[in-house]
Amino acid sequence: MGLPLATPSLGASGGLEAVHLSFSVKHDGWVSPYPVLGIFVSPASEVSLEVEAGDDAGSFRLATEAGQLIESSERRWRWQAPTQHGLYSIRLVRLSTAEVMQLNVFVLVPLEAVKDEHLNGYRIGRYPRTPLKGLKIYAPPAGLVEVTSANSRTPVSPHFTLDQFVCKQDGGYPKYLILRERLVLKLELLLEEVNRRGYRCDTFHVMSGYRTPHYNKAIGNVRYSRHVWGGAADVFIDENPRDGNMDDLNGDGRIDLRDAAVLYDIIDDLYGRPWYAPFIGGLARYRKTRAHGPFVHVDVRGFHARWGH
Repeated sequence: MGLPLATPSLGASGGLEAVHLSFSVKHDGWVSPYPVLGIFVSPASEVSLEVEAGDDAGSFRLATEAGQLIESSERRWRWQAPTQHGLYSIRLVRLSTAEVMQLNVFVLVPLEAVKDEHLNGYRIGRYPRTPLKGLKIYAPPAGLVEVTSANSRTPVSPHFTLDQFVCKQDGGYPKYLILRERLVLKLELLLEEVNRRGYRCDTFHVMSGYRTPHYNKAIGNVRYSRHVWGGAADVFIDENPRDGNMDDLNGDGRIDLRDAAVLYDIIDDLYGRPWYAPFIGGLARYRKTRAHGPFVHVDVRGFHARWGH
């Protein structure tokens, strides 16, 4: 199952505008209806793309200036990524409507390039050799996205950019991260939902996205945090005013755990709906401390998990 193809139209007075196309693209177990999306692949790997349009009318064209198109039909393609890491572009065009889906393809730097816990001077640390409980989602990652000053603002979805997920550790460019498409799709879906509930929000403030194993250990977090595998984000609504803190969502004049609970409850209310099944994961609310304000943790671990502080 993927994202629903239709959502209520949201105007300037009611929140961000809906940005779904009349078609979706399917790849690697997820489905996206958005006009822009970042995807993350290994060098020279084959990328299979399939259009889901909900009807039989019209054909589509795939355009790319790099890599190799191995197989092409009106709605299915196999594309081989370049051997060199970096940012590349794939455009899918629906000919009957001229709608365009832009896929920003990040070819990864293989994990083997990390030497003595560093990659080009940026400290990564070490990934555990043994996956937690033997789960595949905790296996060492295939590689990392190289983030530069030139590509840091690249959209990975309509309302999120690559730099929002960069680890908070010190260090200049290049930086490196891991980001799961499924997490970005979940955040877009949640963003639409909070706007439908009346909380005006153009994007979430991502307080913590990816964490290198080194940084995750330095801040005393658990070894197998989903942040280390690019599948988690600590977020809050920061719109009125934009000051780096959670908004007063419950209107009681204070910023505290009750505001995180508003966002938590909106997200938790989606569980059990069949179309939400691909986004099942962890959910937690955290209270304000001296270091940060209240926030909500979300992840895409694939099974239900709840906690709170």
